[in-house]
Amino acid sequence: MKIHEYQAKEILRRYGVITPQGSVCFSMDEAVAAAQKLGGDSWVVKAQIYAGGRGKGGGVKLARSLAEIRSLTEAMLNKPLITPQTGPDGQVVHRLYIEQGVSIQHEYYIGIVIDRSQQRACLMASSEGGMDIEQVAASTPEKIHKILIDPIAGLTDQDAATLAHKIGIPASSVMATQVLLKGLYQAFDETDASLLEINPLIVTNDGQVLALDAKMNFDDNALFRHPDIVALRDLDEEDPMEIEAAKHGLSYIPLDGNIGCLVNGAGLAMATMDIIKLYGGNPANFLDVGGGATVDKVTEAFKIMLHNPKLQAILVNIFGGIMKCDVIAEGVTAAAREVKLSVPLIVRLEGTNVELGKKILAESGLPVISATNMADAAEKAVRAAVKGA
Repeated sequence: MKIHEYQAKEILRRYGVITPQGSVCFSMDEAVAAAQKLGGDSWVVKAQIYAGGRGKGGGVKLARSLAEIRSLTEAMLNKPLITPQTGPDGQVVHRLYIEQGVSIQHEYYIGIVIDRSQQRACLMASSEGGMDIEQVAASTPEKIHKILIDPIAGLTDQDAATLAHKIGIPASSVMATQVLLKGLYQAFDETDASLLEINPLIVTNDGQVLALDAKMNFDDNALFRHPDIVALRDLDEEDPMEIEAAKHGLSYIPLDGNIGCLVNGAGLAMATMDIIKLYGGNPANFLDVGGGATVDKVTEAFKIMLHNPKLQAILVNIFGGIMKCDVIAEGVTAAAREVKLSVPLIVRLEGTNVELGKKILAESGLPVISATNMADAAEKAVRAAVKGA
């Protein structure tokens, strides 16, 4: 789960992380009022969307007057913002964050992620913060310094100070940076975050250490422990079909292709998408119906896939273990009839009750294309999609 920058900063301030003051706004009048309340002679107008790269897309702008606040708000609010992470259509900006302008002496990068190979949180830092951090990581990886954090000891004072020195924090600001880094790790750990990123972390001209931006993602499997974080979810930023799928217990992610995939099990779903690519096709989605799919669940899965106007074929690939092949077959036939399926349907079944499942499909009267194995299924799906395109 993702949240907005201003929400991440609200969380981080609870852990002693200092950020510039700001206010979230939903209209031009609110933006102007926020700037007046903050005071000063400069403000930053920030589009609030879940995608990164807002600065490169024109979603972070400095204003030096209330007139500029008005013009920037008019240019951003309720308009699509295109960044390197949104795709060509961009994301509509429904809210802005008006923040105090600050004097920047230097920008740094701080990030915390889970290193699954080491089973520990990894704290990363660089002296090269800002909009081009991805290029820094690609071309000069030696400028990215890392510390693996012991889950029992946590981030120690020594490790935090060492990292601050490595990225060139001025000596007079090392203590403040140490406090900030420990606060970031505590926030990451206690909220079950999967990503925490401060880009940039800045040292101001008077030596203050501030989190100028903040990004936090959370482990969906731990959200039951954090109802306060769940309440921050912004459904306007999520794909409507993903939201609908979640209501029915389906794991669904839309992709750019034209072959719909309905599979049980995340591993098999990934393998199915891979083999479609191998045979020259493009999957339209990741869709895992799980191990306990019902007829209603499969029907909803079909409906969700059919919302994609690019869809030219559907490949159902089921290995019946917990999920029995006859149940899937009944679900597939019922769903195909209810939605009046108009694209080719390729089905590969294997496992528990497979013969019964195949019998149900054969006697359904539906134009189902049967496949004997994954390669056969992928080849037939790609051929059907090309023919229907």
